[in-house]
Amino acid sequence: MNLLDYIMFLVYVVIFYIIFAWRRRKIKDPVLRKYHRQGFWIKVVSCFAYSMFILFFSSGDSNGLYHREGYNIYQLILKDASNIHLLFIPGKEFDQSLLADIFNAGYFSEESNYMVTRLVAIFSFITFGRFLAISLIFSMISFTGVWRLYRFFYEQYPQLHRQFAFAILYLPSFVFWSSGILKDPLCTGALGWITYSLYGMLYQKKNPLIYLPILFVFSYLLVVLKVYIIVSYLPFFALFLLFKNVTLIKSRFVKVMIVLTVITGCVIGFLNITRAMQQALGGFAAEGVTKTIKNYQVNYEAQAGSATSNFSLGVEFDGTAQSLVRMAPAAVIATLFRPYLWESKKASTLLSSLESLAMMLFSLYVIIKVGIKRTILTVLNKPIVMYCLMFSLIFALFVGATTLNFGSLVRYKIPSLPFYVIGMFLILYFNNKIKIKPRREAGPVECTD
Repeated sequence: MNLLDYIMFLVYVVIFYIIFAWRRRKIKDPVLRKYHRQGFWIKVVSCFAYSMFILFFSSGDSNGLYHREGYNIYQLILKDASNIHLLFIPGKEFDQSLLADIFNAGYFSEESNYMVTRLVAIFSFITFGRFLAISLIFSMISFTGVWRLYRFFYEQYPQLHRQFAFAILYLPSFVFWSSGILKDPLCTGALGWITYSLYGMLYQKKNPLIYLPILFVFSYLLVVLKVYIIVSYLPFFALFLLFKNVTLIKSRFVKVMIVLTVITGCVIGFLNITRAMQQALGGFAAEGVTKTIKNYQVNYEAQAGSATSNFSLGVEFDGTAQSLVRMAPAAVIATLFRPYLWESKKASTLLSSLESLAMMLFSLYVIIKVGIKRTILTVLNKPIVMYCLMFSLIFALFVGATTLNFGSLVRYKIPSLPFYVIGMFLILYFNNKIKIKPRREAGPVECTD
């Protein structure tokens, strides 16, 4: 990396600042304008910090695989325009002899890896292949979707703007690991845009011609990158939308029948999708999920001697559904509350362990303050709480069960964190345990597109 990298980074910071400042003028609510401005600069700083961390402290896929091979494809196209076809072929058809690093052989057999590399190659044409500038573009893709997610929750309960900002825009590991050249920035961005599109079409009844292209693009991107996120997310978001619409139905019997029908449909749909996506999921098929989890755990145990960040759930898993149920609490706890302070052996996991400790203390505070019974009733009676917590807990179960390495866990779990924190804040709010200060600085809530 040389001076041109830093220059290009500053150039693109200015470009994105101008674009977002122009968009911010259309936001009439001063509260939203404030958080949009803060969120942008937090993302810029986080992108630079993550890039420095990867370049000088802990090399990884960002520079060793995605950028190196993406820049290589960009160079191949510049040398011979016929190589443009490399941007459109499946990863498994990529000629391994063209790799910049022979040690990356085999990685493109997984389409998700090639998708990120492909995007790096495309962005290289407008950044001269500079690492920092491309990292910033990935971070801004994440920010656009994350901002839509914030807007969605803000429209539900604008009085909780501070709490939502903390959970979505300020949460350290969520912001840090959704920056730079990784799958995670694309996934978090896609999740926000999918939420925005579905809510606009199915609840707000806005013109579907605006939202369908957005929904298609980001759904496709998420399916290619990490299909288990969308498979875990959509059923619970669909239930949330259903419950919001069911409130318009007066008949209790009709409400119950609709809810049961949709729950059954979600379960069947989940099973069918996971079967159809078995290869993309890397084995997360419904009929073989326990076997897959066992294979992941065996692989991590085999690496235990060389991987200092590997850990154990402390629960024996024999590959059966019954043992999966027994392991569920340990897996969820591992995702949300580990690594513990004494388990952190690297700087990257130490910061995550501090956040995990804060998450644990916050959860205990909510349960003690509200009470176990009221907490459960709130989850059952409030659709938005059920949606947030059910997604985050189910997602945490499978991430915790299959990821027995803290270095990977701190990244893989980030899609669930904002929803879990928001769910906790909403439990406090619905039980009158949050003091809401008057929003003197805000006018009427208006969220324009």
